[in-house]
Amino acid sequence: MVLYGTATASTLLEFKASLLSPCPSFSSRPVNPLIQPVKNTILFPPIKHVTSNSPSQQFKKISKTFEASASTAEVDTLVEKLPADLNVTETEEPNSRVRLSVEVPPVVCEDCYSRVIREFMKKAKVPGFRPGKNVPESILINYIGKQNIQKAIVESILKRTLPHAMSSMTGKALEDSIRIVTKFSEMENTYSSLNSLRYDVIVDVAPEVKWVPEYGYKNLKIVVEIDSEIDAKKASEEELRRRHKSLGSLRIVTDRGVKLGDVAVLDISATTIEADDSDAKSIPSAESRGFQFDTEDGDRILPGFLEAITGIQRGETKSFQYVFPESWAQENLRGIEAKFTVECKELFHRDLPNLDDSIADKLLPGCTTLEEVKKALLEKCLEVEQTAKEQAADNAILDRLCKMVEVDIPRSLFEEQGRELYGAQLLQMQHCNWSRQIGS
Repeated sequence: MVLYGTATASTLLEFKASLLSPCPSFSSRPVNPLIQPVKNTILFPPIKHVTSNSPSQQFKKISKTFEASASTAEVDTLVEKLPADLNVTETEEPNSRVRLSVEVPPVVCEDCYSRVIREFMKKAKVPGFRPGKNVPESILINYIGKQNIQKAIVESILKRTLPHAMSSMTGKALEDSIRIVTKFSEMENTYSSLNSLRYDVIVDVAPEVKWVPEYGYKNLKIVVEIDSEIDAKKASEEELRRRHKSLGSLRIVTDRGVKLGDVAVLDISATTIEADDSDAKSIPSAESRGFQFDTEDGDRILPGFLEAITGIQRGETKSFQYVFPESWAQENLRGIEAKFTVECKELFHRDLPNLDDSIADKLLPGCTTLEEVKKALLEKCLEVEQTAKEQAADNAILDRLCKMVEVDIPRSLFEEQGRELYGAQLLQMQHCNWSRQIGS
């Protein structure tokens, strides 16, 4: 039997970087994931097998050089010296979020402009000029297109300045939570009219924990309630019974009904009992076909279930009413009155060998006597019991501390938790569907 500690509320003290997916890129090719998507921001998606040397097709290939390719997680590893300092203003926002307003001076924009022109000059195939040779700037701009060059310049500015803008957030920003919220079209207009650039960056930071009261955690006393199932002696006895039963053989019973110690194969269905005599609704979570029911585990499955079907014979069907207790795990079934219908498909009696020293090695390899088996199982269960008690204590402490702190949780952490829960439920649904297909 597996021992476990009582579950508690999720802790707000464990913070880790979120897995927020990067924002969509400007086009279908990989570009800077930090930049907010804007419709028609990049008009030149990549095309394979280019056979023409038109300016627009050349721009599609050359502009890749100026795409902001630094990932959000590595934004501080690509710091390149700038000809002038940026003006970065930090503003705290709700939900442990910081807004960085970045102003790029004209001298930096001019340096990026020069780099873009030089790169286009190396790559562009302008009619009348050999590749790599100097092309008059006015001819190059007319050939590539002023708007295309402007887009490449803005991308180059973002790639070079973003690591500098984020330098103050090193060690604070949560992974993959960095987003440029200024529209690309607005940045283009600003650069075109002022020959400078302004953009805003939003980043989630590690939340600050505030104690209520401020020093309430000092001299804190907590009572830990240990679950009744965390009992090494009881667990070792049940484990011995389980191992003993696994050595037995099942024999078909045809001349009597179910009794304690038997194993029955049942088809179970359940419907709700409506007070207004309306149509009953099925309860899928309480239905099962070919369910192998060990009568010694009857009350663990459903309190009173064994008593309700005691005496049922192979091929017989029994119905009984049942009210789900208020402590039932599924909240939607608590207090619901239901009608169960049980059909016994097969009935078996477990023929067990004598529980003595002769089967000690089969119960636990390496043991020669039954006492050795009991002692070894108890030692293992004591280790599990100690671990379970420690876990229960940790849960109780965390549960108490959660009620004594105020934390402004970043949205990216909620999104991460939501993705993890969704993924777990999806896997569970797939497993259930697979099990049903195998059973059918």
